[in-house]
Amino acid sequence: MLKDKILNMIAKDSLVYKKPSNLFCFMAKTFGVSEKTIKDEIEALITKGEIFQIKNKFIKIPSSNYVKGLFIGNAKGFGFCQVGTVKGENDIFIPASKTLDAIDGDRVIVKVGYKGNEGSDGEIVAVYKPLETIVGVIEKIGQTYFLVTDNNHIPYKFRIKKSEFKIDEDLRVVARISREKEKFMCNLVEILGKSDDVKAMEKGIIREHELYETFPDDVMAQCDKIGLTVDEKQKKGRVDLTNEEIFTIDGEDAQDFDDAVSIEKIKNGYRLGVHIADVGEYVKSGSPLDEEAFKRGTSVYFPTSVLPMLPEKLSNGICSLSEGVDRLTLSCVMDVDQNGNVIAHKIFESVIRSKARLTYTEANKVLNGEKSEKADKVKKSLLLMKELSLKLQDKKMCDGYLDFEIPEAEFVFNEDGLAIGVQKRERNSAHRLIEDFMVLANEVVAKEFCSKDIPFVYRVHECPRKEKLLKVFDFMKGLGIKLPKIPETITPSFYQGLIKLVDGHDYTETVNKVLLRSMQKAKYTNKNLGHFGLALEYYCHFTSPIRRYPDLTIHRIIKEVLKKKALSSARNDELNSLTYESSMQSSERERNADMAERDVDDLWKAYLMKDHIGEEFEGIITSVTNFGFYVELENTVEGLVKIEELPEDNYLFYEKSLMIKGNSHSFKIGDKIKIIIANSNIFTRKVDFSLKN
Repeated sequence: MLKDKILNMIAKDSLVYKKPSNLFCFMAKTFGVSEKTIKDEIEALITKGEIFQIKNKFIKIPSSNYVKGLFIGNAKGFGFCQVGTVKGENDIFIPASKTLDAIDGDRVIVKVGYKGNEGSDGEIVAVYKPLETIVGVIEKIGQTYFLVTDNNHIPYKFRIKKSEFKIDEDLRVVARISREKEKFMCNLVEILGKSDDVKAMEKGIIREHELYETFPDDVMAQCDKIGLTVDEKQKKGRVDLTNEEIFTIDGEDAQDFDDAVSIEKIKNGYRLGVHIADVGEYVKSGSPLDEEAFKRGTSVYFPTSVLPMLPEKLSNGICSLSEGVDRLTLSCVMDVDQNGNVIAHKIFESVIRSKARLTYTEANKVLNGEKSEKADKVKKSLLLMKELSLKLQDKKMCDGYLDFEIPEAEFVFNEDGLAIGVQKRERNSAHRLIEDFMVLANEVVAKEFCSKDIPFVYRVHECPRKEKLLKVFDFMKGLGIKLPKIPETITPSFYQGLIKLVDGHDYTETVNKVLLRSMQKAKYTNKNLGHFGLALEYYCHFTSPIRRYPDLTIHRIIKEVLKKKALSSARNDELNSLTYESSMQSSERERNADMAERDVDDLWKAYLMKDHIGEEFEGIITSVTNFGFYVELENTVEGLVKIEELPEDNYLFYEKSLMIKGNSHSFKIGDKIKIIIANSNIFTRKVDFSLKN
């Protein structure tokens, strides 16, 4: 691709020129394209922060002295540049005098200065992608209205320009940032509600993460041209599975069904079918629908709503594997032996007609020998699936699969849409069964395309770093756990052994969380690096193209290979670039979605706890710091007990053993403790506890 050629030339030659037109002319002749094409491509690369122009020279980013990243601001003016995906790991300190007026959330290019054992510092030389919108509350000073941002990392108030909106104090709003003559101003774009309205706060969090319910007009116009049913032309060349017993199992509230399953007994074991919505048939590469899906990267799930990656007409309509209607699918049919090994498989385009839309609860009843009117229709298949699922689980555990069993929060809302309760989400046998089958299909697809050396998007989870594991060992020793020697190569089986060591103890869940925190985050990449947590050499995300862009990307590649069989060298190069961009964007959007979901959960938990101030609860210490410790209650709410609220003593923080210890009192991770709800602040989304006397 032209972009790669330009980057390679810049990286190799560090091009110096008298004026840009000279360079554009040289590149145009070299690559056989117009000067305008070169100019547009270079401007796009500058916008993405992939190259940086300094005086009469272009520099490819990253280089030996320049990196790009996310600016993390501080109310005192200084900040850090987060390089990579993990906050705090490779951060570069930026003094207040060298921020170039960047604000928290800006994407920046940094010239790295001092490098030492304690970290690096540098100066911002460009803001290549400025933060566009902010959320906050209107404040009036004299006759002028300002926006006080909810983001306490931004040390400025933004003067509000004249607006068509009726401006009033104490409103929570969304505004577009305007940077004029070194001054920060803003234009109102949305009124969310009163500053203390919890629903307005929820919407504010969603907007802070640049998430929206509505889709652009050109996207909706493209949707309107897509048919509501599958026509005969679309079925041509596909395997007809409409008479097979294929069905879906999903949550009670699910509207988008992107995976269906089937099974039959064969001589050597089982023939398992995983049938996935063929979203690529409707969302063509480069179309407005595709560009918007790429921008969103993923569907985002909140307690009260879902922000889908694709418009509802597709996600809940023609792409959804609804009961009793024909739908286009990509099928992965696998022959699995009695030991859970895949001995043969086939991936192909198909047409299915789901025979049942089951919920996890309905399917689980049949799996447990109970009656369920709807699930009983496919009872034979369900029981056969249970047989296979148990064999797959046995194999996974033998291979070193890590099952931390850390529950998610599930909220209960009243008719007014306000939270009235929160509890741990149930995970039953039907959940595990579907998870087992999806993981198997993802592995099989990844292995096939990796073995063919075709550019692909993989879901990878790299091996934990040894220094992180050493910290976990220090903590576990403090609990009196007898530990094995750390091997030269850390394997999933070794981690699995650590999980088994604490199984059945009061501190099981706490230790599992500490072990989980010691591991690297899963991400997308176009290099197959394996999946540590699943103990798999090959893994991808194939099974959810309605809600994840990586799945859609590889569906297109699969369909292209199924039709063309062999890809040209030039096409391979294009796919390498495409899978790299898809991986980077999808990983970033996934992190953004995770943060948004966590922030909204924290808001509703703080809202719930407001009505319980002064009440007593029992919880477990889950984290210890030099300023106090965090306690998690049975309902998943977590709060801080500040060190100054503890009984008077000479406390010291022991980082290795994650303990606060005084002469007469000690508090460490895993301790059961009784607390009182001291405060709950919906503005900061924080809950404070105090010890019960």
